Amino acid sequence: MTEESLKNKTVKGVVWSSVERFSVQGVQFLVMLVIARILDPKDFGLVGMLAIFLAVAQSLIDSGFSQALIRKQDRTEVDNNTVFYFNIVISSVLYLILYIIAPWVSDFYEEPELCNLMRVLCVLVIINSFGVVQRAIYTASINFKTQAKASFIAALISGAVGIWLACQGYGVWTLVWQQLLNAAINIILLWVYSNWYPKWQYSWQSFREMFAFGSKLLASGLIDTIYGNLLGLIIGKVFSAASLGYYTQADKITKLPSANIGGIIQRVTYPVLCTLQNDDEKLRHDYRMFLRLAAFIVFPLMCLLAGLAYPLVYVLLGTKWEFTAALIIPICFNMMFYPIAAINLNLLQVKGRSDLFLKLEIIKKIIGVAFLVFSIPFGLLFMCYSSIVSGLIMLYVNTYYTDKLIGVGFWMQMKDSKTTIIMSMLIFFGSYFVHLVVENSWYQIIIGTLISSFFFFGTMKICKFPELSFLKTSLIHE
Repeated sequence: MTEESLKNKTVKGVVWSSVERFSVQGVQFLVMLVIARILDPKDFGLVGMLAIFLAVAQSLIDSGFSQALIRKQDRTEVDNNTVFYFNIVISSVLYLILYIIAPWVSDFYEEPELCNLMRVLCVLVIINSFGVVQRAIYTASINFKTQAKASFIAALISGAVGIWLACQGYGVWTLVWQQLLNAAINIILLWVYSNWYPKWQYSWQSFREMFAFGSKLLASGLIDTIYGNLLGLIIGKVFSAASLGYYTQADKITKLPSANIGGIIQRVTYPVLCTLQNDDEKLRHDYRMFLRLAAFIVFPLMCLLAGLAYPLVYVLLGTKWEFTAALIIPICFNMMFYPIAAINLNLLQVKGRSDLFLKLEIIKKIIGVAFLVFSIPFGLLFMCYSSIVSGLIMLYVNTYYTDKLIGVGFWMQMKDSKTTIIMSMLIFFGSYFVHLVVENSWYQIIIGTLISSFFFFGTMKICKFPELSFLKTSLIHE
């Protein structure tokens, strides 16, 4: 593939991945706002209590095979079929386990309703396993258009049904049926659009070859998944379902810009950088540009969201969700570095060093758990603020091997993004000041956004950001 062709595919991949992420997340976000005004924080907290079990099961289903398929430049039909049937078997076994342990989970949280909720909601594990190979094939070919269509249609239909169920008084079951319907429609459409269908093939040699790479990612993914959902488990157990509901909504709102943009960049850059895995000079150049681009887009958005957290929550969710606004601020500062961390880990996969990936995950999670245990006695808000410090330490750890492999370490990455960091912090202080001096929530949002936008675009023009030139050139070419 030529450099120009690779650039075109990257731009197209970013565009369609963005369409999928933000059209789908936009619909789901609007649906969530409507449903949140009808349901109580406890309803969201009950579903949040099950998040860790679903997330762990999904990690086991994927088993790192998805990334192994994407990375493998000479993948065959046998490889695809092997992954497909392995996922189906594993998902069935996992659902059986989750079904059996549901009463114990209910007793653990002291919420009797959780047993039936878990047994129904965890059907997601089986549904999602039917789409792993299709998504891997689409992603490897940087084809996000098809995924965007399937996800958007599924979000629209399931969202409409979810709102209807909430209005009909289904309570927490609204969230369960909405998720199941969304997953089922999405998978059905992926199969309808796909040119690939499973054949009766299975190869233990193919399994061992991909598992050698994927097993490290599986272990890393499990560690990351358990750690990522550990806070929710602790909140649900130590505090209350309502507290977990507040945290769940704060987490969703902050992830809308950070995790989605980071996911877009990570998902598109991985197959692109895989094509450069043997050209360190070109890999280093493009890698640094992707990191700067992620910071340039995400940092200002997250700081603006943090500054306007209170008026946004009042307008979108209502005053009963006020504590969510307090949680959004520290979560924003923690999540703004998520795309940087994700791209750093991408490099290790590109280089085939899943062993280093696993080693880093173990070290980082030990650090994270230590901060978490220390902060529990001080309350939920303190726990969220302490995650900023632990997040920065873990980012530093993340960059250790990227420095060793291609010479792009923590301080180089921070230096590359220093102007963006300064600009973003000024946006936060400016927008938060507006929140303090202006009374009406709508005026706070409008004035804070306008001031931040003028400052942002003015700074771009004065400082002549190379990231802006890259975006202009790519989009004009496209």
